Amino acid sequence: MPILNRAAEMQEEVAGWRRHLHSRPELGFDVIETAAFVAGKLRAFGCDEVVTGLGRTGVVGIIRGRLGEGRTVGLRADMDALPISETTGKPYASTHEGRMHACGHDGHTAMLLGAAAYLAETRNFAGTIALIFQPAEEGGGGGREMVRDGLMDRFGIGNVFGMHNMPGLPVGHFAIRQGPILAATAEFDIEVSGRGGHAAMPHRSIDPVVAASHLVTATQSIVGRNVDPLEAGVVSITKFHAGDAHNVIPEKAVLAGTVRTLKSETAKLAEQRLQAVCDGTAATFGVAVELDFRPNYPVTFNHARETVFAGDVAAGIAGASQVDRDMQPLMAGEDFSYMLEARPGAFIFIGNGDSAGLHHPAYDFNDEAIPHGVSYWVRLAETALAS
Repeated sequence: MPILNRAAEMQEEVAGWRRHLHSRPELGFDVIETAAFVAGKLRAFGCDEVVTGLGRTGVVGIIRGRLGEGRTVGLRADMDALPISETTGKPYASTHEGRMHACGHDGHTAMLLGAAAYLAETRNFAGTIALIFQPAEEGGGGGREMVRDGLMDRFGIGNVFGMHNMPGLPVGHFAIRQGPILAATAEFDIEVSGRGGHAAMPHRSIDPVVAASHLVTATQSIVGRNVDPLEAGVVSITKFHAGDAHNVIPEKAVLAGTVRTLKSETAKLAEQRLQAVCDGTAATFGVAVELDFRPNYPVTFNHARETVFAGDVAAGIAGASQVDRDMQPLMAGEDFSYMLEARPGAFIFIGNGDSAGLHHPAYDFNDEAIPHGVSYWVRLAETALAS
């Protein structure tokens, strides 16, 4: 089963939707215009139900098959953009300064809309498709909020599937793996408080900059000397703010960073060791150190049966040689993880070709991927709900 002829015919139309969304990026839960656009399209396609406001600004479209009753399968796309200034120079570039679709959520939304148009017209399946359009994937936990709002139970969803584009993977290729495919994430802030004073008389101060600098170095041993080398873990300090003048030792230094792991046990170990590093720094330098550690998204974990199924569907479209079924897990986070905790399912990557990387100001979703993504969604729905 190669890509659908109808999906290829729809490419320009779907790309038009994608470029419309690209030019009007919205952040977090404030995807008001995007959600309205999605809901309007779903109604125009003739979906049996269109529900808005789930998980604050999420949208769900329901399509019932013509071949009889059956179970319900959920297909999910994310809608939000990032606080990045775009540098693509495209004619459809962001018209909102400081915001852009730098992760391809415009493409994800457009591809699922394309599949919705096809499925609402043909209805060649037995059961129900729940089309899930989620806000606030980029750190807001929109997936968590939709689940908390009763997404799975309200629509009787039995299995759920997600898809994300991957720069560097050729267009027409897919990649997936069973088990952990994306990392659990956590954020932390550290405040180091000393005693300020004249930079020429450091012996009369307690320098938080020196203490914080040693703390940064010490955190690099957390993974290297505590985590099994065969396990994955990342601890990165990404912010360091202290002082405002050349000749003043400041009162405080503030650090921030992230932890990424593929197992909850590794995440707990990283938190414990980070606290120990903070305590040790305080004792060594005579400063006060406060750690605020906040677990965020859980591990995105692909279920065994659904991973095989999703890989088979992708192979039917792309060919077996163009589906990597054992890709290396990525240390990025993804809040589709909450949906996979609620129901069995799988998350797959689709090739975006030789493009700038995700979250880069020069990134753009590759519209050549649209027929492959639309075909994947349609074939997955029809195969999962075959009569």
